Amino acid sequence: MRLVFLSIAPEFFESYLASHAVQLARRQGHSVEVSDLRDFADGSFRQVSDSPFGGGRGVVLRALPIFRAVEALTGRRLQERPGQPGGADGSLVAALTPTGVPFVQRTAHRYAACDTLVLLCGRFEGIDERALEAVDERISIGDYIVTGGEIPAMAVADAALRLLPGVLKTGSAEEESFETGLLEYPQYTQPAELFGQRVPEVLCSGDHAKIAAWRQAAAVRATARFRPDLLETIDLTSQKR
Repeated sequence: MRLVFLSIAPEFFESYLASHAVQLARRQGHSVEVSDLRDFADGSFRQVSDSPFGGGRGVVLRALPIFRAVEALTGRRLQERPGQPGGADGSLVAALTPTGVPFVQRTAHRYAACDTLVLLCGRFEGIDERALEAVDERISIGDYIVTGGEIPAMAVADAALRLLPGVLKTGSAEEESFETGLLEYPQYTQPAELFGQRVPEVLCSGDHAKIAAWRQAAAVRATARFRPDLLETIDLTSQKR
């Protein structure tokens, strides 16, 4: 996989690029890089934003530098077919924007399977709609506003990178929250008793079948308590129900 952050603030990614997950991904032959949108802008000032048509506060990211950047990073010819996203070439371009669909675990799996994944980081008052129409997807990490798309893009990238073979230990991600539609079961470690609260006895029993059954039931209970909305989106077995 080649993962590219397309941003006007590349300094945001310095510490993330040095993180353990990124280093493991690179050791497995994957590429994680940052592309500065200003490199695709015109003039000595490399202007990437301008005032919105119709008036209003703030500025908007211009479409032309984004078109040029996506073309350079994916080999597509967006300027010849504006408003027609690609993707058949194994590349995917996703814009981080409040107008996007919620990012979920199944999307992370889909992104991890891409040959090239470009994450376009929104800024200011937003992105020129013509550029948004030319990308493959719009995604959001929640119904709130942050300064720019860089932090959301790192969250999306991290969710995808950790699914690549060799980045996590085999089996580490299989029982995590959302992988089965449920939250993960509660976890405990030493000491076995703390402030009068004991770890469930079954977890200390050594009986793996009973432990597996307890964890399955505990996952359902945790989901019903903290995220009951998830239960409406999955098919529960009669035992779990």
